[in-house]
Amino acid sequence: MLDLFTQSTPAFVAVVFAFALIIGSFLNVVIYRLPIMMEREWREQCAELQTTPPERDLPSGRFDLIVPRSSCPSCGQPIQAWQNIPVISYLLLSGQCAKCKESISARYPLVEMLTAVLAALCAWHFGAGWEAAMAIVLTLMLVPISIIDADTQLIPDSIVLPLLWIGLLMSLFHPVAGSDTLFISPRDAIVGAVAGYLSLWTVYQLFKLITGKEGMGYGDFKLLAALGAWLGWQQLPLIILMSAVVGALVGLSMMAFRNHDRSVPIPFGPYLAAAGWITMLWGDAIKNAYLDLML
Repeated sequence: MLDLFTQSTPAFVAVVFAFALIIGSFLNVVIYRLPIMMEREWREQCAELQTTPPERDLPSGRFDLIVPRSSCPSCGQPIQAWQNIPVISYLLLSGQCAKCKESISARYPLVEMLTAVLAALCAWHFGAGWEAAMAIVLTLMLVPISIIDADTQLIPDSIVLPLLWIGLLMSLFHPVAGSDTLFISPRDAIVGAVAGYLSLWTVYQLFKLITGKEGMGYGDFKLLAALGAWLGWQQLPLIILMSAVVGALVGLSMMAFRNHDRSVPIPFGPYLAAAGWITMLWGDAIKNAYLDLML
């Protein structure tokens, strides 16, 4: 099977696409449930100090990534197995609940397609091998980090910290034959993690000192540290530059065209994740093109 994938990139890409569609369906569960699980844990920890009623009700009983079964948020009808087929079920149901006919958010199939397309791009770019496998792992972890941060302005430690440790552990297998981007040296990975964390931490402290406000969260520090551990300290300037430029453009556009309140923070995690993913695939090409343009 591995020989087939090595010899036929289209076959490898197709298998990865189908696999990532299925994982994308599970990532929808993670994106919805993990913030609720985090809030429940915080409430339990602060129960003795809580003197005001909670802002919203949370599910009672066991609630994790496995239990309870997925159900319609409107009528509570459990979702059957055939209704959970990525993208296809959404189209067969015409984007509606099978029982109450309430509309189902289009975000569910979009997350599945996004996950599949990004993973397939990794498979096409790296070809069958360990580098492609780990690039897909990174992709599958960056997707929920980005969307959860966009929704809640939180980056879960339960995802970003394992991402950091995996990046550091991968460096122990350096060098890996045929790997030019991932499986960097332990020195580059450790320096990348430290530099990634401290660079944003320093910006945070300076911004807070000057304005008295917090410009970003600690989750952003951890995310850039994880990207530094995966890609090395050499790629950090490009990641920071791309994420800052895109984040600034999006922020200015939201204030200009959507009357976004300046006092409401804009999550930075999605821009870091996108910049890190692009750097993983085309970082060297972007830097070489820039140098050719400048020379």
